[in-house]
Amino acid sequence: MPKISIKTPEEIFAMAEGGKQLAGILSEVEKKVKPGISTLEIDSWIEKDILSFGAKPSFKMVPGYHWASCVGINDEVVHSIPRKDKILKNGDLLKIDLGMFYKGFHTDLSWTRIVGSDLKQKSGFLKAGEKALKEAINEARPGKRIGDISKKIEEVVKKAGFKPVKVLTGHGIGKKLHEEPLIPGITKEKIENTPEILPGMAFAIEVIYNEDDDEVVLGEDNWTIFTNDGKMSGLFEKTIAITENKPLILTPFQFERGH
Repeated sequence: MPKISIKTPEEIFAMAEGGKQLAGILSEVEKKVKPGISTLEIDSWIEKDILSFGAKPSFKMVPGYHWASCVGINDEVVHSIPRKDKILKNGDLLKIDLGMFYKGFHTDLSWTRIVGSDLKQKSGFLKAGEKALKEAINEARPGKRIGDISKKIEEVVKKAGFKPVKVLTGHGIGKKLHEEPLIPGITKEKIENTPEILPGMAFAIEVIYNEDDDEVVLGEDNWTIFTNDGKMSGLFEKTIAITENKPLILTPFQFERGH
């Protein structure tokens, strides 16, 4: 079994402080999203806000990545490089993924939304991802296993008629942005063979799913990952900590529809 770090209550408190700020940053950025802005503008807002807290953008600490966030649209799955020439249009499916290093610890947060008009054919797709994340987080309790989280993501996404991406995962988080354990969005082995969930662990639980084909391809920039068939992809993520009882959401983001 992989070695998984256990955080002290003081360390969890520091992560909660940073995570609350990160959720606030995303909330403020979301209010400014509209057709006509570039994904690079979104990244600049995020970096400015992170630095204003005396923190560092986690993603800029990843070797070779030079942006504070990943901002993708439509068939872009994850790791989308913000660009000046990528302009948002009405009806685009927008994914914002950001992380912050604060007081020695990382937190990580992602959300997907529709730009401009709330098109009905896409709102059902997004609700499936939100539901999967909520129910997956509820599985993150002492005595359960990582496989229980994976199973729930897979069940909810597939029941809604969509496909969890097989090759991308959530992860542990703390002093490093990516720690053990990996948290797949599908069941890959017997649940009893996956790591046990214990108090003091911290996870970035990610629901990464596609409209139809679960296969993905790497773009020419060697970062952006796209759906294989050009159809939609969704991404929902929150950072949580395991307590003796229910999971503690460290990035308490709530998307306000209609702004």
